[in-house]
Amino acid sequence: MTAIKHALQRDIFTPNDERLLSIVNVCKAGKKKKNCFLCATVTTERPVQVNVVKVKKSDKGDFYKRQIAWALRDLAVVDAKDAIKENPEFDLHFEKIYKWVASSTAEKNAFISCIWKLNQRYLRKKIDFVNVSSQLLEELPKVTEESVPSGENQSVTGGDEETVDEYQELNAREEQDIEIMMEGCEYAISNAEAFAEKLSRELQVLDGANIQSIMASEKQVNILMKLLDEALKEVDQIELKLSSYEEMLQSVKEQMDQISESNHLIHLSNTNNVKLLSEIEFLVNHMDLAKGHIKALQEGDLASSRGIEACTNAADALLQCMNVALRPGHDMLYAVKQQQQRFGDLREQFARRLASHLNNVFVQQGHDQSSTLAQHSIELTLPNHHPFHRDLLRYAKLMEWLKSTDYGKYEGLTKNYMDYLSRLYEREIKDFFEVAKIKMTGTTKESKKFATLPRKESAVKQETESLHGSSGKLTGSTSSLNKLSVQSSGSRRSQSSSLLDMGNMSASDLDVADRTKFDKIFEQVLSELEPLCLAEQDFISKFFKLQQHQNIPGTMTETEEMDGGMLSRQYSSGVLPSISSEKDMIRQMMIKIFRCIEPELNNLIALGDKIDSFNSLYMLVKMSHHVWTAQNVDPASFLSTTLGNVLVTVKRNFDKCISNQIRQMEEVKISKKSKVGILPFVAEFEEFAGLAESIFKNAERRGDLDKAYIKLIRGVFVNVEKVANESQKTPRDVVMMENFHHIFATLSRLKISCLEAEKKEAKQKYTDHLQSYVIYSLGQPLEKLNHFFEGVEARVAQGIREEEVSYQLAFNKQELRKVIKEYPGKEVKKGLDNLYKKVDKHLCEEENLLQVVWHSMQDEFIRQYKHFEGLIARCYPGSGVTMEFTIQDILDYCSSIAQSH
Repeated sequence: MTAIKHALQRDIFTPNDERLLSIVNVCKAGKKKKNCFLCATVTTERPVQVNVVKVKKSDKGDFYKRQIAWALRDLAVVDAKDAIKENPEFDLHFEKIYKWVASSTAEKNAFISCIWKLNQRYLRKKIDFVNVSSQLLEELPKVTEESVPSGENQSVTGGDEETVDEYQELNAREEQDIEIMMEGCEYAISNAEAFAEKLSRELQVLDGANIQSIMASEKQVNILMKLLDEALKEVDQIELKLSSYEEMLQSVKEQMDQISESNHLIHLSNTNNVKLLSEIEFLVNHMDLAKGHIKALQEGDLASSRGIEACTNAADALLQCMNVALRPGHDMLYAVKQQQQRFGDLREQFARRLASHLNNVFVQQGHDQSSTLAQHSIELTLPNHHPFHRDLLRYAKLMEWLKSTDYGKYEGLTKNYMDYLSRLYEREIKDFFEVAKIKMTGTTKESKKFATLPRKESAVKQETESLHGSSGKLTGSTSSLNKLSVQSSGSRRSQSSSLLDMGNMSASDLDVADRTKFDKIFEQVLSELEPLCLAEQDFISKFFKLQQHQNIPGTMTETEEMDGGMLSRQYSSGVLPSISSEKDMIRQMMIKIFRCIEPELNNLIALGDKIDSFNSLYMLVKMSHHVWTAQNVDPASFLSTTLGNVLVTVKRNFDKCISNQIRQMEEVKISKKSKVGILPFVAEFEEFAGLAESIFKNAERRGDLDKAYIKLIRGVFVNVEKVANESQKTPRDVVMMENFHHIFATLSRLKISCLEAEKKEAKQKYTDHLQSYVIYSLGQPLEKLNHFFEGVEARVAQGIREEEVSYQLAFNKQELRKVIKEYPGKEVKKGLDNLYKKVDKHLCEEENLLQVVWHSMQDEFIRQYKHFEGLIARCYPGSGVTMEFTIQDILDYCSSIAQSH
């Protein structure tokens, strides 16, 4: 093994400047026994690098080659498998686990011991040794680099002298000296003893020379000792002089210490004075209020613009003085406490004076605005509050000051403003709605009583019903159905005829012009209210310094009312409200100020609905548009919420109007003595649809109308069929044909997209019942001929061949000639003339379907004629039997009959 070790050192590691320290012959566990060597090496250059190298014998010769190398610092675990029993197997854990089997346990142990020593000496990261005997892991003595001479090689081992003696490589200088010596003694290799004796003699010569050199230098040593004694005497003299100098400087040092302490005290005094001056300047600069500001706060004119500006500047200066951030200890100074007390008194005094003045302004505004109400009593306009808002906005900064300094007085002003303005707006809005009701009903000032009654719900209900209910005008239509209902309520009409004459409110007089007038009035009402509410809300936000453009969750319900003490309860703690609560505060103030708007709007809507329920269509469109506009501005604003609540009422009235239309369809009664014609509710639907299409053009609530259309048209279809089944004077097919033709024409003209399916259904029903009526009517003019050929067709259907029918006794040629002779051309024309008159009696003039029906009858008669001719040709071939009249005769008969009538 030693020869292999030297060979590996010479051939593999010396060229790479490495030293081989330990070697073990191994093979991989569990595989073919391919032997190789694991070598522990260190580099000869610094810094030292320790490696584990796998060396394998080459397949092509007897030399060894380096196969793979691992740095020792990458070794994590050494597993000896068994610490007690001898076991040649061991594992090395690098980036993966390598399993080895040594040629002997002794080699394995020697290799593991070398690894442990290298780890102790060179690596900071300690390797885990598992299942290794404690005897192998003996602690090495600490050997530092300083303890080893620079010219000597450092050995790996510290306490194991045998390992050091085993092999120690010479350094370059030692190798050179030995080579020179060996060149001078050529016999050294052949005669080692002679060489050793020569070396010993030379060493003795050198030792003698060294002793002689030491003895020759004794004289020089004595001279050196004398010089040292003289130097020590000089040092003593210098020390004496230094001691005297130190005594002399001691008094100077004490004086300098006193001067230094005095300077320190002077510097400390100056520093304190500077700090004191800084504190005094801070207090004077930040807590001194100018005399002009004090005078403005105490005596400033709050009525003039210049006085308001002076008071505003003084209030801001006072607020800055009061809000100054005092430094620690300032609040304990008597002057500071006195100044703060003075500021508090000024604040309280000015806050009282400002609140009293603004309260007077609010009261005065109520009186001034009341004097202008008479100017707007005859016009449908609301008074303009812009001048009042403009005057009050001059105090906006003072209100902001009051809000931040004395929230109690700010809250009191808010309440007073709401109280005064709510009474003022209530008078203005009620008078405004009175004018609107007068214009809607058309009454004069003397009959204003009827228009003002909506203020009292019970009275308006009674009077309005007596004014409008007797006419039977619930649907707003001018159809014959309403005329019938008016005729059938003679007793009620007689009781209220005077009111009808005075108010001119009968159903027949409510035309498009009246509805257009109502639409304009209602639009003007909304157009006047909208800017009024928006202007007041904007003023409240600016004057009371409340945020109104922040999104907050939730909206007001239609039953939400503002309690008079809500603001007090909400802000009684004196803490300023947050942005979201400020938004609520604006909305609550608006509800208190304009609390009469929603009831007045509901009363106006109720009046318009009683005048003509079709007005609900106008109101639905207008109200929807204004709600949409308001929600685009602010979905949670008072205006948006209020109009949204009123829109719910309008939508209910609209739904009620549709329900009344359907109910009246179901309750319609027809006369048993006169022909039916176009049913009243069919004409009503035409009127409703035409009006609705003109109103809802480009409207936001088109979906509501489409739903109403579906309900109405289904009701019309069902009740047309119901009336047709009940009709005694007019045939069922005629009622169905005429009314569905009218419905189809209406839907075709109006082009309502959601009713396309119903339009097709109406056309189909009209066509089916027209055909049914024609076939039924034509069975009468040639009754016997019809019965005869029906019998012929029955025989053929039973299986008798067509050419054999003439052999049947009841259907032979003689019977056929007999039946044909009964219907000569003159008789046929007479029958057709009677049929025309009968059809004329059945059909109504409004729909103008006589010529259409007559033409269809002509076509059907010709079709029957051709059918009879075909049966004669097939069943009676060669008989020579023909009809007494031709197709041309039929055309002439029909044309002459139509022209004669």
